[in-house]
Amino acid sequence: MFLNILSTIGVSLEVILFFNLMILVHELGHFLAARWRGLVVEKFAIWFGKPLWSKTIHGIEYRLGWIPAGGFVAVPQLAPMEALEGKTEKNYADLPPVSPRDKIIVALAGPIFSLLLAFVFTCVVWGVGRPVSESEKTSVIGYVLPGGPAAKAGLQSGDKILSVNGHPVTRINGMGKMSDSVAWNVATSQSPLIPIRIERNGVEKTIEVEPMVKPRQGWGRKNLRQVQILPAQTPMIARVISKSPAAEVGLQAGDLVIAANGVKLLSSMALSDILEKQAGKPVSLTIRRDLTKDSSRIFIVKIAPRILNDGGEPRLGIYWDERGVVSLVHPNPFSQIAASVSTMWETLSAVAQPHSEITVQHLSGPVGIMRIYYMLFESPMGWRLALWFSVVLNVNLALLNLLPLPVLDGGHIFMACCEWILRKPIHHRLLEWIQTGCASILIGFMIYVTFFDILDLPWMHREKSIQAATTRKFDPQDTAVKNLEKK
Repeated sequence: MFLNILSTIGVSLEVILFFNLMILVHELGHFLAARWRGLVVEKFAIWFGKPLWSKTIHGIEYRLGWIPAGGFVAVPQLAPMEALEGKTEKNYADLPPVSPRDKIIVALAGPIFSLLLAFVFTCVVWGVGRPVSESEKTSVIGYVLPGGPAAKAGLQSGDKILSVNGHPVTRINGMGKMSDSVAWNVATSQSPLIPIRIERNGVEKTIEVEPMVKPRQGWGRKNLRQVQILPAQTPMIARVISKSPAAEVGLQAGDLVIAANGVKLLSSMALSDILEKQAGKPVSLTIRRDLTKDSSRIFIVKIAPRILNDGGEPRLGIYWDERGVVSLVHPNPFSQIAASVSTMWETLSAVAQPHSEITVQHLSGPVGIMRIYYMLFESPMGWRLALWFSVVLNVNLALLNLLPLPVLDGGHIFMACCEWILRKPIHHRLLEWIQTGCASILIGFMIYVTFFDILDLPWMHREKSIQAATTRKFDPQDTAVKNLEKK
């Protein structure tokens, strides 16, 4: 219990470190540019709201707010931002004028620093590698959910998907560039029937599938269209329960179950189906155990499922590693940046389409981003995944801030360009109205997205924890077990 608490605290600190580093570097760009161009800087703040900590040094207030939703550098000569930054001590009209060029430099510095930080992360990822699971690199179907759209249309385990709705695909799921995944093309397709081109036993054919949308659970985000298939992945054992059938035949964490009764396995779900058909009778499992990096051993065990001491169906006592076999890839920095830009563009394009089922509610705010970081750090090699995710996040932060909307950096640049064209500054009262109005819209957007982010948090769901599940033990003296063994 104590170790679990320490682990949770450690992961939380890692999340806070990465998230704050992203904000700090972006705002540091604005700060250094403002000091370089001689603009007045009042505050340097990480997060918003009433400060938890504050210190004034050489006339600049440095503070840490209590609302984890970004940060800001208060530069009153750039634009009045009292709606987000609080009341300013200096009157905007009394401050010396600033040239449009200096405003553009200061506004542009934040996104540039975010891109520089992203590039630093890309170089680190290039060197240390990014973990990629077996299922992220294949478009082969590992399992078709019974009764789902894919099953009704005739898709089968082992089919290799070549294209969806005319778009070539190389994988079924996965993050990064999304246009080459089956799940993304299904979700963004608007036609009632989706043509899916597959290769089966060396023969290509096209099958039309009618996707489904699962009913939304409560107030959560609306579910997207899906065909209910899982990618091919060799089942890998994550944990073996003590005194279970799996433990008794010597199975270990890290073992790969490559076949059952001579049938090649592409998913742990397929093994569950085989066990169900066996109705408690022994099954032969072909196991591959990696001894070293370059050597492995393949052997066969005969194993009979038994009933847990809390009842239920007969089981082997195995918990599966969801990621399966993981390898390291070393994408170069420019391919990482390109993939991040592509991901952002595809997401915004999908949200902007009038009839798209992907809407603003499917975006994530600070709470959702920190939750993703937390899940990444909890997984094996999590720090590598967090580095890779930070590339995507910083590229998104830089480019989204360049949108020509007031309050954002792109809005400041747009206003400065208007001043340049008009050859006179925009009246500060007009600027204040525009900034306040847009700030209100931005705050409303953040509240809306955060509402759905909070609903995604684990403690909002009434599900049994994995830790509780893994405490189950097999009882060799259990009456139900004895009765099963007699059959």
